[in-house]
Amino acid sequence: MRLRRSSSLFITLFLCVGAVISFFPIYLAIINSVKTQGEMFTSFMAFPTKLHFENYSQAFDKINLLNSTLNSVIVSLIGIGGIVFCAALAGYKLSRTGGKLSGLIFFLFIASMLVPFHSIMIPLTRMAKNLHVSGSTYGLAIIYIGLGVNMAIFLYHGFVKSIPRELEEAARIDGCGEFQTFFRIIFPLLLPITVTIAILDFLWIWNDFLLPLLMLTDSTKYTLILSTNTLFGEYNKEWSLILAALVLTALPVILIYSFFQKFIMQGIAEGAIKG
Repeated sequence: MRLRRSSSLFITLFLCVGAVISFFPIYLAIINSVKTQGEMFTSFMAFPTKLHFENYSQAFDKINLLNSTLNSVIVSLIGIGGIVFCAALAGYKLSRTGGKLSGLIFFLFIASMLVPFHSIMIPLTRMAKNLHVSGSTYGLAIIYIGLGVNMAIFLYHGFVKSIPRELEEAARIDGCGEFQTFFRIIFPLLLPITVTIAILDFLWIWNDFLLPLLMLTDSTKYTLILSTNTLFGEYNKEWSLILAALVLTALPVILIYSFFQKFIMQGIAEGAIKG
């Protein structure tokens, strides 16, 4: 009994320390985002003597927050929608189809997850230019679909195995075709893993910096994280505005992840283990 209490206390203390370490950078960003530039450099760790919320209004204007947020939302929605649609169909078909060819295709999808993005970014940018999809938020979303389906197929493939085949057989007896069976019977049952995939891909697409930097040249099409980068000048960096912009950029992600955290962990466990 004492051993259990000691281990439980140790785990609690360890998690508390981890929470403090994780939250500390966020705390620094928040308190310094409402300081003046001079106060931030003289007392970086201290609480501000006066709250300068005008930093947020200035950051709002300088990064064109509404337009940048709209661009990020468009890219995220199209990317997530395409990933879910393509991966759900592919994962279902590969899971239900036996044979070496199906196994080989699934292996290729999984193997592509091991390829680092930096090794393909130059050929990817050249291909995007040749296909006339660079410089467009819609083209950027299409590239995200191609880069994101492999992980989603892996999760869908494992989750589909937990669904009884008898449901599909009953649907076929009732006259449903293969697409009707999938969209009316199977896809609603994939909701837990679909929510997980959607949230993980949203976090990835919303926070991604490198791919938009490579693909977007028009500042009116910048995503939110890319617009924040415009505050970094070569000789002048307004750190108070930068931190305010970063807080505004991170806030939607933190709220969404905090709300859906249990669905993420549950979906990953079920998609990876079942079957």
